[in-house]
Amino acid sequence: MSLNVSERLKIRSLSVERLRRRAVTLTLSSPLLRWRYAGNGADQILIVPQELRAADPSFWTEVAHGHFGLASQIADLRGASAFRITPPSVTWERELHGFGWLRHLAATEEEEAAAVARELVLEWIALKKISHGVAYEPEVIGRRLISWISQANMLLEDLDARSYTQIMSSIGQQIVALRTTWRNAPDGVPRMVCLIALVLSGLSVSGHDKQLKEAQAALIVELKRQILDDGGHISRSASVLSDLVLDLLPLGQCFGSRALVAPDEINASIRKSLRFLRFMRLGDGMLARFNGVSTGSPAALATVLGYASDDLTIMPLARSSGYTRLERGPTVVIVDTGSPPPLELSTEAQAGALSFEMTSRQHLIFANGGFPGPADHDWDSVSRATASHNTLCLAETSSSRLIRHEQLESMVDGLPIRGPDIVTAEFHDSPTQAELIASHDGYLKRFGLIHNRKLALSPDGHRLEGVDTLEPQKGTLRLKQDLPYAIHFHLHPDCLCRSAGHGQCRLTLPNGQTWLFATTDVAQMSIEESLYFVDSAGPRPSLQIVLRGTTFGETSVQWSVHAEAAKTA
Repeated sequence: MSLNVSERLKIRSLSVERLRRRAVTLTLSSPLLRWRYAGNGADQILIVPQELRAADPSFWTEVAHGHFGLASQIADLRGASAFRITPPSVTWERELHGFGWLRHLAATEEEEAAAVARELVLEWIALKKISHGVAYEPEVIGRRLISWISQANMLLEDLDARSYTQIMSSIGQQIVALRTTWRNAPDGVPRMVCLIALVLSGLSVSGHDKQLKEAQAALIVELKRQILDDGGHISRSASVLSDLVLDLLPLGQCFGSRALVAPDEINASIRKSLRFLRFMRLGDGMLARFNGVSTGSPAALATVLGYASDDLTIMPLARSSGYTRLERGPTVVIVDTGSPPPLELSTEAQAGALSFEMTSRQHLIFANGGFPGPADHDWDSVSRATASHNTLCLAETSSSRLIRHEQLESMVDGLPIRGPDIVTAEFHDSPTQAELIASHDGYLKRFGLIHNRKLALSPDGHRLEGVDTLEPQKGTLRLKQDLPYAIHFHLHPDCLCRSAGHGQCRLTLPNGQTWLFATTDVAQMSIEESLYFVDSAGPRPSLQIVLRGTTFGETSVQWSVHAEAAKTA
């Protein structure tokens, strides 16, 4: 795909920045300057931060039977070491070397599990004498440091002097390695994790507080850049915030334990992020499935939001992040009203402009396909397409386009997307309805048309009305040939759907509640197969309502869905 001027300039800028970071890393890694970061040795852990992530004690049962389940994939060790087998995937390998699974072994509170944890850590130290490969990617080092320090009680308690020295020496060496290489971490969350690990190390490990001020300053810069005013992340993915909050919260405790004042920016970022997570949570307890949101747990999200104060009110419009929330009665509707994130952070962004998700109480009715789990990356491209979202798709093309450019793909480690360039959103709140009027120009350059969408939710939340319009930016337009369009309404797999005739279909939720979907005669309604990508077991078959038609240059399609009154005996 040919690049436009701004994209060429972006690649040049990214290339220059990448070279600069590598040069700084190379300089700091030289024997002459590396000693600057060596500290006074690492002979003890001063503070053990609280592990806030949920643990699964059953992981120990798997390990005891020779299985290692990470990143939705299970490796059968067949008597070999987890560090010596061929990894099922790079994602699995990164999780293995990140040691986040130590918390599962700690949760068993069994000495045998703790002994295995210590053996695995010591084995890793013995095998990883050469500092390269996946195990020494900056973010993986950061994750490993956070895990080892957080589980120091289990790893170091009652350990013999030689093994204790080995683990502490390795921690010291990894801190030095991360201090010299964190700049090479990919932009976004990976870089943030590195800096969180460095600040945590400076607070928790003896002899390594000399560089705390420098790491703290760098972290503040990244927090200000990556956490937007409304609390969203610059990548537009809400799911990354849960992990960041769980990494940031223990930092405040560690500052207090060292009689230091945590930077205001850390607490402010946590507060903003929690507010945004609450904004993006639907009635089913999950985050709305936009832009990289994959499998998750309502319990895990509830745990994170348990740290939010009660005064965090939910805003209707997150303008910086590009999302709008309509909520009335038991119904919640969240809409994607933003443009893609910067190119370097858009490798998981999806072409879902003006798509929406909707819940009634705790049941999901309309659901985007979401982003596949780590074991199902073959579906990534399909899940990113507009047709996998609850919005209009014109001429069987997506409103955003994948950028296939070898140099750019190599730099950002994936396929970024471009467009729409302009997405507008106006929210109106009145006693009669909550109304959103939005538009995007994702089809303007190719077809000369703008997609406008109007959504109106009734005061009791029992009726959602929508109007999707295709029209030129200004004036009138008569296309040389009619273009097909399809308006997709993907249903959650647990939502049953059957035709009710006359442009209507009836939706039945697991609790027995029924909703009636209806449309005008402008478009042909059909019930078709769909896929829901974010099930923990992998892509799951579901259904979708599709409104199909053709446009000659200006078309408007009206539709509605309303809750039917419960039948009485």
